[in-house]
Amino acid sequence: MSEAEKEVRRRMAAHELYTDALPGLEGLDAERLRAKELAYDFNTSRPADTGERQRLLREWLGAVGERVWVEPPMQVSYGKNVFLGDDVFINVNLVLVDDVPVTIGDRVMIAPNVTITVTGHPVHPDLRRDGSQFSDPVRIEDDVWIGANAVILPGVTIGAGSVVAAGAVVTGNVPPGVVVAGVPARVLREITEKDRDFRYRPPRDLSGPQ
Repeated sequence: MSEAEKEVRRRMAAHELYTDALPGLEGLDAERLRAKELAYDFNTSRPADTGERQRLLREWLGAVGERVWVEPPMQVSYGKNVFLGDDVFINVNLVLVDDVPVTIGDRVMIAPNVTITVTGHPVHPDLRRDGSQFSDPVRIEDDVWIGANAVILPGVTIGAGSVVAAGAVVTGNVPPGVVVAGVPARVLREITEKDRDFRYRPPRDLSGPQ
């Protein structure tokens, strides 16, 4: 491994600015290419070939628990930094930017078109002209439900049992056992014993009294 690559990997782990588009980063380049090749194989696999899909997932990702279901397509940057617990369900079009670890706990449900990214760029243009970025791990604890089109940003932890509403952009840590929604996401309420009494309630008329 070159000295340039050692330094980039150190910066990744230390949440410092780095660019992964430099000469001498053959190891990182090879890891990203491997992830793309396995993504292609997984995403073009036949629906009935569940055994092959499971084999590819275990080759592609850092860890895959028992009874995991991932509905293609899914895209990742490296794959080796993604760790899935048991009984995870992932619907279509999940994007995982995993320059550093993304850890997903047991019984997590992820709806369509979700993005989870550990990586961002500086706001000031002078600091990102060379493509510089930073990375911070994301952790999703057990029994979380992430709604469609949600975005989880770098460094976020989502506490056990919480719900991220559809379309939310999560920029900060989410406590356990709450519902968050909005852009940026805010806590709407706690999940309580009353939520055990589930009855479907049709959407209310937004033109009527609030």
